[in-house]
Amino acid sequence: MAARASRLHIPPSPARPGEPPDFSYLRTSAAGSVARPETTAPLAAIEPLASEMVRVLDDEGRAVGPWNRHLDPEDLQVGLRHMVLTRRFDDRMQRIQRQGRISFYVKSTGEEAVSVAGAMALRPDDMLFPSYRNQGLYIARGRSLVDLMCQCLSNTRDMCKGRQMPVLYHWASGNIFSISGNLATQFPQAVGWAMAAALKGEDRLASSWIGEGASAEADFHHALTFAAVYQAPVLLNVVNNQWAISTSQRIAGGELRTFAARGPGYGIPGIRVDGNDFLAVFAVTQWAAERARRGGGPTLIEHVTYRASAHSTSDDPSRYRPREEGHAWPLGDPLARLERHLIALGEWSAERQESLERELDAHIVDCWKESAKYGTLSEGPSLDPATLFEDVFKDMPQSLVRQRNELKAMLGG
Repeated sequence: MAARASRLHIPPSPARPGEPPDFSYLRTSAAGSVARPETTAPLAAIEPLASEMVRVLDDEGRAVGPWNRHLDPEDLQVGLRHMVLTRRFDDRMQRIQRQGRISFYVKSTGEEAVSVAGAMALRPDDMLFPSYRNQGLYIARGRSLVDLMCQCLSNTRDMCKGRQMPVLYHWASGNIFSISGNLATQFPQAVGWAMAAALKGEDRLASSWIGEGASAEADFHHALTFAAVYQAPVLLNVVNNQWAISTSQRIAGGELRTFAARGPGYGIPGIRVDGNDFLAVFAVTQWAAERARRGGGPTLIEHVTYRASAHSTSDDPSRYRPREEGHAWPLGDPLARLERHLIALGEWSAERQESLERELDAHIVDCWKESAKYGTLSEGPSLDPATLFEDVFKDMPQSLVRQRNELKAMLGG
């Protein structure tokens, strides 16, 4: 019998435009069914968490199981407020981009719990290394929307002084590292920062986020190698939102094993969590942070969620996935699920939700009016061109001093 010739396998998308959504590939666990090991448990005891899915909220909005941290209703209300503000801010900025008033924007619709719950589970002095879809980190830590808007406008109050694309924010005093447009660079940066913190004997940790598509970058593997070898106090979050621009998570390796399963291969605990369950994300992040502070080293967390919007304002998802796919996502909407939980506790209502949305919409409008005072794409004031020479060298070399002076002379300054 002749041997069969080898064939190249190209992972297919679960569904194409015009086809019904298909999430039959998604492996879930029942809410409350996954065991919660001690933070000091050995890797062998933690390994099953890489294939299961930690979930706390059930279909009725009840918090069940060992991962339920019994958060105070007031804390849950704060989390809901942060998530609602993130979504309403995103929606407003998307409309502003479509009006031609900013050049580019990236929404995080459907992924708000990943950032907000993650930030709330960490300490304010922990260092965060985000991607461009983690605006909830800034909102949860209290960054002014005016500052975020001014960065998107590249105006005179732009924190990046016009040197970055819109949404590539930074916030040194808030312990949030500068966002890079190059995929996955934040992972080794976070590991390096965590190694330095450990060397200095600090009780701080680093946490970083990338999309599942970026896990195919070499920086992902470099980061896991260093984190494992040196037992760095770092949380490495892979946000599996099912789509990397126009390719499904299968292209990055999700067809074969979970992304969390890559952790044990490096000697790192891997945990797979329902990324649309605020309580589950909080609990898993808190668990991994406690393990790191006790000297247990890094944790790889896979947040299973769904990118409900386009990849960016430059993308049209209807060209590569069914239009109805977002509505068919089995894990629901993180905002609606937390709202349902609070209502079930008797700590929220539909009327309070509507009031909150009106309040936040008015706040966003006020912030936009304030940010426009510092300049827009079509109206001044404008950034001083001479600032392009700043923040390049600690001590500006004479060659740049001469160029700066020449530019000022040309501009009549």
